[in-house]
Parts: sequence; structure tokens; C-alpha cells
Amino acid sequence: VLLAVYVGYVGMGAAVLQALERPVEVRMAQRLLQERLELLANHTCLQGPNLQRLIEGIIQAYKSGITLQGNTTSLGRWDYSGSFFFSISAITTIGYGNLSPSTAVGRIFCIMFALFGIPLNLILLNEIGQLMLLGVQHCAHRLEEVFHWQNKASLLMKTCALVTGLLLFLLLPPLLFSDKEGWSYEEGFYYSFITLSTIGFGDYVIGMNPDRTYPRWYKNVISLWILFGMAWLALVIKFCINLLE
Repeated sequence: VLLAVYVGYVGMGAAVLQALERPVEVRMAQRLLQERLELLANHTCLQGPNLQRLIEGIIQAYKSGITLQGNTTSLGRWDYSGSFFFSISAITTIGYGNLSPSTAVGRIFCIMFALFGIPLNLILLNEIGQLMLLGVQHCAHRLEEVFHWQNKASLLMKTCALVTGLLLFLLLPPLLFSDKEGWSYEEGFYYSFITLSTIGFGDYVIGMNPDRTYPRWYKNVISLWILFGMAWLALVIKFCINLLE
């Protein structure tokens, strides 16, 4: 029965996503093809195969973090701050997919780094989660002593912890992303949840716009936000699991 519910839930999600996203995908594909045909028609010196090779080269360079800016190229994804953020996304299993090692040695190191880093990350998240729970329980105990509440104190502190976590990890960060990345609030909120839940699609990643200048503290603060936010969201997901079970 549980397997049937699981498959049905995934099937329902697939049907809804197909209905929402498929028409947009078809329109974008048609527009891209039309623009290519118009470009070749208006610039007869261009040859189809040559244009295709240029497009493929641009796509490959973009995947590697290189973008054209006039007659120069923009680098920076593999500087220290970018590499540090990649390391965080690797051991937290977010895996945005927008950046990955391109050398054989880099890939081998990434495997070894993640092999020991993922357990270390899980241990740290578990400790942070336990500290959060202890803090909530301690505050609830103090309320029980002061106001002689029993069940109300525990419920009140759990509610406060939920609301505080929502503000710190999901509702307020999109404002920062709007300022630094130029995203809308909805895009920032979407990025926040996709990141903290470790889904990590990679369609939105902070600090990757070559046209923007980011402060040095930006990625470091986001890395801390990811660690504490993942610990908080893990507690919320654990509570949802208990409800479902």
C-alpha cells in the first residue's frame, strides 16, 4: 500500500509538471529554431555547421564557468571563494550541477573528498540539530517553571522555533538574494528551499552572475546559512515523517 501511494504521488507530480512546463518547453524550442533560421537567412556568410560548432563551444564554456564579456572572458568560479562554495555544495549533497571538476585528478580528489566529507557533514548537522532541540527544550522547561505551564510551554516553544526558522532560513534570505543577485522574491524563496532541502537543481546558484560584483563575505555567510538551515529543515522534515508514519 505504501509503495502504491508513493508511485501514485510521484505520478501525480509528473502529470502536473508536464501540464505546467511542457507547453513552455515547446514554445522555447520553436523560438530557438526560428531565431537560428533567421540568423542564417540574414547573414548568408554564416554556415550552418560552423554556427553549430560555435553554439556548442559557448555552451561548453558556460558549463565551465566562462562567459564572454566583449572581447574578454569572465573567470572566477574556481577562485578560492568559488571553490569553497563548491566544496560545501559537494559534501552537503546539494550538487547544483552548474559546476564540476573537468580534470581527471580533480574528479578523483572530489570522490575522496566527498567520501569523508559527507559523513563529517552529517555528523555536524546532527550536532547542530541536537543543539537546536536542546535550546527549545530548555526554553520550554524555563517557561514551565516560571509560568507553571505544562503542555502549553512545549507547544509554544516549538511554534516559536518553527516561525523563527521560517524567517531566518526561508522568508528573509530571498530579500538578500534580490539585492545581490537581482532575483525576484519568488525566485529567492524557490532557491532557498531547493538548496536547504539538498534537491539542488542548479537553475539558480548564488554568486555566478559575471555582471555583478559580490562582497567577499557573501558566499561565506551563505555557506553558514546552508549549514544551519539544513539542520533546521531536517528537524521539520523529521517532524513531517513522524506525522506520516
